[in-house]
Amino acid sequence: MRWTDDHGIVLVDILAGRLLTATTDRPADPFRQLAHLPFPLSAVAPVADAPGTWIAAAGTGICLLTPGTPPHWLARPEADVDTGTGPARPMRMNDGTADPSGRFWAGSMAYDAHDGAGSLYRVDHDGTVVRVLDGITVPNGPAFTADGRTMYLADSARGVVRRHSVDRATGGLGAPEAYVTVDDGSPDGMVVDAEGAVWIAVWGTGTVRRYLPDGCLDRTLRLPARQPAGVCLREDLLYVTSARVGLAAPGPYDGAVFTVRVDVPGRPADPYRHGPDSSRKEAA
Repeated sequence: MRWTDDHGIVLVDILAGRLLTATTDRPADPFRQLAHLPFPLSAVAPVADAPGTWIAAAGTGICLLTPGTPPHWLARPEADVDTGTGPARPMRMNDGTADPSGRFWAGSMAYDAHDGAGSLYRVDHDGTVVRVLDGITVPNGPAFTADGRTMYLADSARGVVRRHSVDRATGGLGAPEAYVTVDDGSPDGMVVDAEGAVWIAVWGTGTVRRYLPDGCLDRTLRLPARQPAGVCLREDLLYVTSARVGLAAPGPYDGAVFTVRVDVPGRPADPYRHGPDSSRKEAA
């Protein structure tokens, strides 16, 4: 889920392959569908200077989505991947976002959440897709501080969120540092607010938690849904998605989207900046 300047709140229905948008001033209205793909659609970011175009983590790779045209694939690095444990394991992309420098980042995972099968990819301004981390089980996030110098990445299956420094000029990552460990659930979607605190949806617990930059728990929000999945901040309104998948007996609010007024605002999602001049604009 993301807050964008052009489309307001957008969210993905991953396994159904749908990109949806919510009417922010009429929250009871149904979602409007922006795109529907015949494979999982895991995350998107708007493309700068290209209204209606999205970069997407979808299926086994990264593509550009433009209304009325087929997906334009930049790369499909998880197609027929040999994970080193025998035959190729079915893989898909998972969560992703753009950073303040205009690069796009997205993780991958095995459908069966096989230990260590996932990776984190970075899409540079020229469309090159680079694997920057591997050995992850279920990557969620990443989330970036407003200055783009710090990235948070969850490995949900292992219950840990790690922090990396980011070189804004190259997109290079520093060594991982343990930020938060969750013992009673799985850290899922994340967003960083204006004070640098990180809001984390904790799958399986019915909670969203705000952690300060030093990793201390600041507050816990409780929801009537067991599997909070994604979060975003639209100014001082926190949006939370939840999931029904895997629940034998979903409750009436499992799969719903929630809003909560909070004290510290956020900012719109960063766009992906595509093209040969983008890195020079960032350096300037």
